[in-house]
Formats: sequence, structure tokens, C-alpha cells
Amino acid sequence: MSLTKKKAEKAKSIEPVIPDKLYFRIGEVADLCQLPTYVLRFWETEFPQLRPSKSSTGQRMYRRRDVDSALRIRKLLYEQGFTIAGARQHLRDEARAAAAHQTALPFPTHHTSELKRVRQGLREVLGMLSARPH
Repeated sequence: MSLTKKKAEKAKSIEPVIPDKLYFRIGEVADLCQLPTYVLRFWETEFPQLRPSKSSTGQRMYRRRDVDSALRIRKLLYEQGFTIAGARQHLRDEARAAAAHQTALPFPTHHTSELKRVRQGLREVLGMLSARPH
């Protein structure tokens, strides 16, 4: 492998450091993604995840999640070789998987007898609180 190709491979794998800011202008995002601004504007038409808001002067204002989305899209297209349609579908599938994972209960299921015992304990506490003079 040539030295130039090694440098190109290394440059691809380095994740940019995103400054700790609330909003980014399109030029800043383009610099972080190492892309021309017209590519970002095109991606806005192709990827629903990339929706920057507009300032009162009409400038695109990207939030951090928009920057993360742009970097993710760049990685899918330029490093992993996805087509635009394939990247769009991949992101959609990831979002569905994340939503399915979030709807799962965050705690283990309990046996009915254990739940009955907890419910009875709560009723006893409620009874004690209700019996107290105000």
C-alpha cells in the first residue's frame, strides 16, 4: 500500500472533534465533515434526519444532532460504500431498532406473588397516611 493511500485511509477513520456549541452554521458543518456546502444542502433533500432550522436571516442553523447525522451519513456513503437510497434505508432501520429497544421495559419482569406483596405494602402505607390527623 502506498504512503498516500495509507494517509487517506487514516484520515477517513479519524472522527472530528465537534465543538461544544448549541448551533453551527453550514460552513462549520461542511468543514467538520470535510464536504462542500452544496453536498449538505443536497443531503437535506434526501435524508429526513438532516433538518437544520433557519435563523431569522434565513441561515441554516445545525444542532449537534444534525452534525452527528451529517457525519453518520458521510460515513455510510463515503466509507462504507452505501448508495443514497441504501444509506437512507439503513438509517431508517437503525431508528426502528432503537425505537423497538426503547419500548421494552427497563426493568425485569416480576412474579405475580411479588407484585401482590408490594401492592399490599403500598396499601398499608396509604392506610397509615390516611389515618393520620392533619
